[in-house]
Amino acid sequence: MIYKLYSLLIATPLFIIYTFFIAVLVIVSSIFRCDALAHNYIPRFWGKGAFVLYLLPVKVEGIEKLDKKQSYIFLANHQGYFDILLMYGFLNHGFKWMMKDYLKKMPLVGVACMFSKQIFVGDSLASIEKAVKDARKTLRDGMSMSIFPEGTRTYDGKMIPFKRGAFMLANEIGLPIVPITINGSFRAFSRKAKSVTRTQVSLIIHDPITTEQRQGKNTKAIMAEVYDVIEGSLE
Repeated sequence: MIYKLYSLLIATPLFIIYTFFIAVLVIVSSIFRCDALAHNYIPRFWGKGAFVLYLLPVKVEGIEKLDKKQSYIFLANHQGYFDILLMYGFLNHGFKWMMKDYLKKMPLVGVACMFSKQIFVGDSLASIEKAVKDARKTLRDGMSMSIFPEGTRTYDGKMIPFKRGAFMLANEIGLPIVPITINGSFRAFSRKAKSVTRTQVSLIIHDPITTEQRQGKNTKAIMAEVYDVIEGSLE
């Protein structure tokens, strides 16, 4: 009960102020072309700070499997509201998000996402083609991309079937896919929850699946392989 009051009356108001401050920093850093700040250090600070603020312990496994100079497509299950913060704070790798177009309308945060050149995609073929073009320009020299292939947060903690778009994009661009399992985020703050629950959240980074390993496999087979890897470590 004490933690619930703390999270509602102290942590959440501070987090809202903190997020708007971070968004302003990202916009300013982007304007002055401080890419390392806008795309890596500031978002990482935001993610780590949120877990400190909410007093949530974090466990990370497999970080040694990533090469900082290599660009990847990170594919993670989507459990709750802390997933984005977890990825930003503890993946220790610069990346962009593939985001739905409508997220541009978020107050200030949407503006920060546009200034930091996140990759937006709509439902039209032209929008998807533009997303691929933008990704080709951006995803190099270690800059990666993160996608939730389920497309939305789970309702019950179980994984939702994947959408094809993320896998088609990965094949089109020709980057290694890194499956990531998120645990505990559903318990901490699911889409149906009204407040945060204190629990451990974990990030499990699996072995990258290279383009060579995907050769000869169709999209459906790759989707099934990644789904099984992620689900295999799901609590």
